[in-house]
Amino acid sequence: MLRSWASPSPKVFGSPRSEQSGEDLSALRWSNSGRPRGPASHAQWQRTQWRKWSRASPACAQMLRVLTSALNLTRPWRPPGARSGASDGTAREPEIQVRALEGPDKGITEIIMNRPRARNALGNVFVSELLEALAQLREDRQVRVLLFRSGVKGVFCAASSAVMGLIETTRGVLPGAGGTQRLPRCLGVALAKELIFTGRRLSGVQAQALGLVNHAVAQNEKGDAAYHRARELAQEILPQAPIAVRLGKVAIDRGMEVDIASGMAIEGICYAQNIPTRDRLEGMAAFREKRPPRFVGK
Repeated sequence: MLRSWASPSPKVFGSPRSEQSGEDLSALRWSNSGRPRGPASHAQWQRTQWRKWSRASPACAQMLRVLTSALNLTRPWRPPGARSGASDGTAREPEIQVRALEGPDKGITEIIMNRPRARNALGNVFVSELLEALAQLREDRQVRVLLFRSGVKGVFCAASSAVMGLIETTRGVLPGAGGTQRLPRCLGVALAKELIFTGRRLSGVQAQALGLVNHAVAQNEKGDAAYHRARELAQEILPQAPIAVRLGKVAIDRGMEVDIASGMAIEGICYAQNIPTRDRLEGMAAFREKRPPRFVGK
């Protein structure tokens, strides 16, 4: 549903007090009276709102820092610098490779994981190159969708026949790297405990039924069925407004870390940042003129 800047009644993002912290969130009320006119007026209004939000809640202050980073995208991606060797100390080609697609898929960029001798197991060089590539891609305005794929056949990008699980308890340890935290947030506490306590392995179809993965596809002869499904999904995302998609992602990810009142405030902050964009105006114009929108990411 399209929402205009000046609506008859004010929108309120957040309740008077945070459910967990008890903080006063009254400063998060959105008033549509006194609509800013022009970029300078909006910038002044925006600074005022940011100061109010920063004072209202620590979660909001953190969000402002995240948004500043998320929206300051000016530098193109550059390949990671040359390194002396692989994670196992031998000479090699980069373990993380980046490929920007062209033609109708321009805007989709692939991160290719290529450590065949270790079947893409995490190593120091592998992780370092991955983080470096992500840091640079995050600042590239040309990148609208990012795909992870494996350069090693049968590893990572598997089909519905794949088997997965947190099996650490069968080896005398417990899941690390966030396994005990992310799984209950995804499936709920009871089911996460069952899977971790038993070390149960799941097929791709079972994982989809539980909501661990979005899609499960039958494998093809080349072994890249999952990649093609992911690329189809990327093609669906590609034509959408990139700033709105980016801010939606920030709102979801950060909102899941706090209580609902603070989450609503985070949504309000993200929504406010999208108001002055050219893409929002283009989307509304395209809706009125009954034509496809042409988003430019500004």
